[in-house]
Amino acid sequence: MGAAEAPLLATARNGRELVVVGNGRWVATQSAALEGAVDAALAEAGAGATETARLDLSGVRSLDTVGAVMVDRLVRRLGEAGAKVSVVGLERRFQPLMKEITQGCHEVPPARHHLNPIAGGLDVIGRTVVNTGKDAMLFLSFIGAVTAAFLRVMLRPQTFRWTSMVFHLERTGLRAVPIVALMTFLIGCIIAQQGIFHFRRFGATTYVVDMVGILTLRELGVLIVSIMVAGRSGSAFTAELGAMRMREEVDALRVMGFDPNEVLVLPRLVALVIAVPLLTFIGSMCALFGGGLVTWLYGGISPEIFINRLREAISLNTFEVGMIKAPFMAAIIGLIACMEGMRVGGSSESLGTHTTASVVKAIFLVIVVDGLFAMFFAAIDM
Repeated sequence: MGAAEAPLLATARNGRELVVVGNGRWVATQSAALEGAVDAALAEAGAGATETARLDLSGVRSLDTVGAVMVDRLVRRLGEAGAKVSVVGLERRFQPLMKEITQGCHEVPPARHHLNPIAGGLDVIGRTVVNTGKDAMLFLSFIGAVTAAFLRVMLRPQTFRWTSMVFHLERTGLRAVPIVALMTFLIGCIIAQQGIFHFRRFGATTYVVDMVGILTLRELGVLIVSIMVAGRSGSAFTAELGAMRMREEVDALRVMGFDPNEVLVLPRLVALVIAVPLLTFIGSMCALFGGGLVTWLYGGISPEIFINRLREAISLNTFEVGMIKAPFMAAIIGLIACMEGMRVGGSSESLGTHTTASVVKAIFLVIVVDGLFAMFFAAIDM
């Protein structure tokens, strides 16, 4: 590259005024020469008394971020030396970049206010309440959008993604059977063992069968399955949709005229609503099997006595209560997971944050809804 292409800063003095004239290409490929020219100009400025400095950039033909930083450095150093600096001659096309660099370099971080512990605690509580309210409104808005998408699909069933639904049903349902069966079997074993250990003191060992049957079919079966599905499938849904958001695939669907709620959310939601009741039934049966096995081996209650006692202890209502809860739990998990996935930003940190939030919120709401169902069924004597 010839000398005419090299960046150049020429300095001249007019009394107490320093005139700095720049020309050439102020770009990253010339960074070494730029630094040398800026240092030389600053040395010239420090050699004599300088009240004002005029930086003439009318000869600068190219300017990128590196060049803009060098200009800002020169202006700031001259200003720190006590000179009143003015920049003239910069082409209009370079001014937005120069403005961004100047604002970025001079931005002052906000001052931290030291609050006393009481005020700080109230501030945290207030922010938490506000954020909770915002999350609740976003959740209601998302429910409305999904409901509208569901109604459109009901009017045009041929638009529903059946293949996608079956795929997610296989992932969330069939593949989850082994771990759900194992976990609920162990839970049933533990409940029976602890019940026998304590009831034996009162000579009421057979009542363990009542406890295992009622607790499993009404509460623990659906609750354990829902928590496992939230941690397994809910996090997967959030991660999948979040990755699609990061790759702008969701925006691409909108550009092509598709509703992401119809294409991405509804198949996953329907798959969960079908899978969770089935998993709840399987989990409840495995928990009863585990409880029966422990009462036989540890409590001396034969399988025949266990089955007869279980038949007396539970009714169809006991089974219905757990199964009625399952679709609602599935809908909550699916909505939370998909909503958090659709809120992921463009960074991996955002993906991790929303995936964690998805699991925590889903488990929290599942437990809250289970408590509300318990009060409701108690109120109607069911």
